[in-house]
Amino acid sequence: MPKKAVEEIEELRETLRRHEHLYYVLDQPDISDAEYDGLMRRLQQLETQHPELIAPDSPTQRVGGKPREGFVKVAHTSPMLSLDNALNETELIEFDRRVRDLLHGDSYEYVAELKLDGLSMAAQYREGRMQQAITRGDGRVGEDVTENARTIRTLPLRTKSSLKSFEVRGEAIMPRRAFEKLNAKQEEQQLALYANPRNAAAGALRALDPGVTASRQLEYFAYFLLVDGQFHFESHWESLEFLAKLGFKVNPHRKKLAGLDELLDFYRHWEAHRESLPYEIDGLVVKVDSVRQQQSLGWTAKAPRWAIAFKFAAQQAETEVEDINVFVGRTGALTPVAFLRAVNIGGVTVTRASLHNEDEIGRLGVEIGDRVLVERSGDVIPKVVRVVRQGGSRRPFRMPKKCPVCGGEVVREEGEAASRCINTNCPARLKESISHFAARGVMDIDGMGDVLVDQLVSRGLVKSVADIYDLTVEQLLELERMGQKSAEKVIANIDRSRKQPLPRVLNGLGIPFVGERTAQILAEAFGSLDTIAGADDATLQQADEVGPKVSQSIQKFFHEPRNRELVERLREAGLTFTHEIRKKSGGPLAGKTFVLTGTLPNLAREEAKSRIESAGGKVSGSVSKKTSYVVAGDEAGSKLDKAKELGIPVLGEAELLAMLK
Repeated sequence: MPKKAVEEIEELRETLRRHEHLYYVLDQPDISDAEYDGLMRRLQQLETQHPELIAPDSPTQRVGGKPREGFVKVAHTSPMLSLDNALNETELIEFDRRVRDLLHGDSYEYVAELKLDGLSMAAQYREGRMQQAITRGDGRVGEDVTENARTIRTLPLRTKSSLKSFEVRGEAIMPRRAFEKLNAKQEEQQLALYANPRNAAAGALRALDPGVTASRQLEYFAYFLLVDGQFHFESHWESLEFLAKLGFKVNPHRKKLAGLDELLDFYRHWEAHRESLPYEIDGLVVKVDSVRQQQSLGWTAKAPRWAIAFKFAAQQAETEVEDINVFVGRTGALTPVAFLRAVNIGGVTVTRASLHNEDEIGRLGVEIGDRVLVERSGDVIPKVVRVVRQGGSRRPFRMPKKCPVCGGEVVREEGEAASRCINTNCPARLKESISHFAARGVMDIDGMGDVLVDQLVSRGLVKSVADIYDLTVEQLLELERMGQKSAEKVIANIDRSRKQPLPRVLNGLGIPFVGERTAQILAEAFGSLDTIAGADDATLQQADEVGPKVSQSIQKFFHEPRNRELVERLREAGLTFTHEIRKKSGGPLAGKTFVLTGTLPNLAREEAKSRIESAGGKVSGSVSKKTSYVVAGDEAGSKLDKAKELGIPVLGEAELLAMLK
């Protein structure tokens, strides 16, 4: 390896890291975009010539990696607890009183930070390199989003620190400008708008394709430093200063405050100036600065006693409901939206407000022509709080019986708040239908991820799930980022999916309440898709675990003409419509119901399930009084807790294998 190439590569990486920090973290670029691009191209050229020198922390590796099938669950080094809320000054004063009483008169200081409206994420570093990024999840277990996190420019991939390993916790957010750009693109493509930057950031961080995350221009603000799961410095302020020196983006609008009066002044300032920021905030986070005092104050089961989230009051204004229209979302749910006479709320002109569903409209008693109170608390699409005055010529709203997008039948299942279009090929829900159909565990069409599905639908190549089977290599080659080998592989995987068994086809149709297990039960009970489609309510309920809710959903699905047309096209495409009905027989586990949770030492989840069912047992997804045994592995979750609560026997892998023998 030429020494000169090694030195140039490392020098380019250091230079690019410095310019990334200046541009994305400090907002102080000192070279032009063209100069930066030139340096990046040179590094890419050298790494292409010497691929053995490519490192995961290289600036060239921020955008890359193929789409994944799903996310792995990972336990946190220490719990990422949520914070208690103070919703007004009285509650903040009460928080301060509790701190003062628990510290028995010791003097204390607060650190106040802006409460960013995003998604919490932990990033773990070893030897100065970012190794793993994990979402907050339930606070104890999150999802590994490392590849997506690498695309965030304000998250350093490499730092210079004397600490051998450490963990940074912070907030992934979407700035206002990036959010507006994203929604403008959604609107242009007649897709559902994101409700607020937080939802958009969460969706971007959990996208299966890292390229999607990169395109959303997320930022990461660090607010905690941990070493071996513990605080490293004597004060929170020291941790923030240290993180900033390491190159992390730490919110500059933080402040040390001597007492309650200073804290209230700081709160009032940012409540008045929140709209001037380039990102959404919904309050302050207030922490006792001293780590020694934090330890003394301790924690409740859910939150620390030394910190609180002080929320801004919701911003409200009165206006008139000029009309109520229906928006069809990607799952087919119909959402009524109030079109309002334009009103200014917190510096933003508001013309629409979500009414959520029929029940909410009934609860509010709102009709077209009414004067209403509208609230905006960080959300881009605000909500109607109440009717202030009924209009003189008010008109009631009625949920349509036909989908306003495709004309398909609209149904509302018993016990559900949402009304839905049940046409699988409805343009408003087509992308979701295709993604579900192609997913692993359903039709298993590898390569048909969100990016490809988006292009296929946007270009009109796929207007129905069945159109997948008419695609050609030549059509795929016209799409972005699609080469000959990739196109051929996708088409081969589509052809291979024609041989998937009936339970997968049935699951792929997207019938409400018919998932993997129910599809398997129906296929084994009736033997063919035609028999299931033609069965009446009583016949369907003869199958195990099929009740009125499932049977009615199946009948409504096949009653819709567009769904019957889809089924016929899938038949013509050569999909499997029959299934061997296995005669029921006994076995060592006959009559017993098992629930699997956690990771077993040797058996994969699907293998354990298959072996239990082959031995005559049933596998259920939830724990109830009817459960015979819970089989628990590493990182078992709430199902294990439920089993202990109900007194249900818990088995390990060895005990299960013994029963199978």
